[in-house]
Amino acid sequence: MITINPVEIEGNIFTAIRVELPKTNLLIVSNEIGYIMCAALDVDILNEKLKERKVIAGRAVGVRTIDQLLDAPLERITDASREHGWEVGMLGKEALLKIA
Repeated sequence: MITINPVEIEGNIFTAIRVELPKTNLLIVSNEIGYIMCAALDVDILNEKLKERKVIAGRAVGVRTIDQLLDAPLERITDASREHGWEVGMLGKEALLKIA
């Protein structure tokens, strides 16, 4: 099942996507600029193979719900996200507010 819902963070609207897969969930919160995601995100591919695309993204580990993703520290971020003030360890919702 795929669930798509709006999520409000300090008056800013983002899109939350949850894809239920066997034995795991794919979790994403995004807007038109960038996104945060569960550990399924391969940051190395974005930084190395797709560097020219300048994808703004971050990954959190050990999350099972959208709320947990928003409240979790980002474990990895893309190089392009640093240009928007993102840092490893910042909460997902803090990172998203920097691109709101």
